[in-house]
Amino acid sequence: GRERQVADLVAAGASNKEIAARLVISIRTAEKHLANITKKLAFTSRSQLAAWVVDRRTA
Repeated sequence: GRERQVADLVAAGASNKEIAARLVISIRTAEKHLANITKKLAFTSRSQLAAWVVDRRTA
């Protein structure tokens, strides 16, 4: 879904602005998706999310 796409782009190093442009959504919507993901996973940083995505790809 959309949250997975946002997570993948965070792992690729994309900024919120870049995520919004790539997914054709507003920056605010990108921020909301990112907030939802980090809340669900109890992460406090983008780097934690990026590491989690990379770890799941190699598992």
